[in-house]
Amino acid sequence: MTLDSALHNPNLLSALCGLGAFAVVVLIWIALVEDDPFPERLKHVTERRDELREAERKKKQSRREGVISANMIKNLVQKLKLEQGKQTNEIRLKLARAGYRSHHAIMVFLLMRLIAPIAVGFVAFFMLFVLHAFQLKAMMNILAVIVSIILGIALPDLFLKNLSQKRAVVLRRSMPDALDLLVICAEAGLSLDAALDRVSREIAPSCVELAEEIGLTSVELSFFPDRSRALQNLSDRVPLQGVVGLVNTLIQTEKYGTPLAQALRVLSNEMRNDRMMTAETKAAKLPATLTIPMILFILPPLFFVILGPAILKVIVLTHH
Repeated sequence: MTLDSALHNPNLLSALCGLGAFAVVVLIWIALVEDDPFPERLKHVTERRDELREAERKKKQSRREGVISANMIKNLVQKLKLEQGKQTNEIRLKLARAGYRSHHAIMVFLLMRLIAPIAVGFVAFFMLFVLHAFQLKAMMNILAVIVSIILGIALPDLFLKNLSQKRAVVLRRSMPDALDLLVICAEAGLSLDAALDRVSREIAPSCVELAEEIGLTSVELSFFPDRSRALQNLSDRVPLQGVVGLVNTLIQTEKYGTPLAQALRVLSNEMRNDRMMTAETKAAKLPATLTIPMILFILPPLFFVILGPAILKVIVLTHH
């Protein structure tokens, strides 16, 4: 088909005109109906702002509820005059060693000291005299209730001591790493405040507890006029041998001007030697520790395995 014949073909011309009209309609539709991204973005921004406002409102409400409950506990403790004892500072130090430093923590602990014996005694009385869970004599039931009350008195202190011991184990394991980091920071030329702040940030992923203690010491060093007081507070909160040695070294460095890096290097070597001696001591105690389990659990099965066949043969021969 030639170009002249194609141009005079009415069907082909109709098809081309229809295709052109369709293209024009599509272009006009795209130009007029295409979505503007700005309203969609504005919608997302508005939704995100509403979410943040709602989260902030819930946070303020929970904080307000916490303050109200804390004030209720504080008022109850003050009315009962539980905080007027001479052991308040000692309790505050024990709570700090367990990781609780707020003023509300001592209020809750003092209230638990009052509630625990009553609650434990009531549970024991209910089980023994109401439910008759144990068939005991009347005097034994009364004695059991008294023992339960005594146990309730000691329960908060035991719980706090357990938390302190677990926290001390975690701090003891992470202390050598923190001391090595402190040596590196001191050798890099950082001051004591900057070195403690950097160590607290670096060791936070592996040990949050030690990072909190070191960070608090860094803040107290810049807050207290007497820097030795801030270091002494660290040894009071963490009464470990390595921490006490570190605090004494830092106090001597602050007092006499001893080079910090050299003193920390010596202390690090001493702590590493102490860890090696502790490991050797535990290894030396291992045979004596394993003696009783071997006698109770290993030797009897061994005797059965060795002597069992011989005993069975003797029994068979005697029956024949």
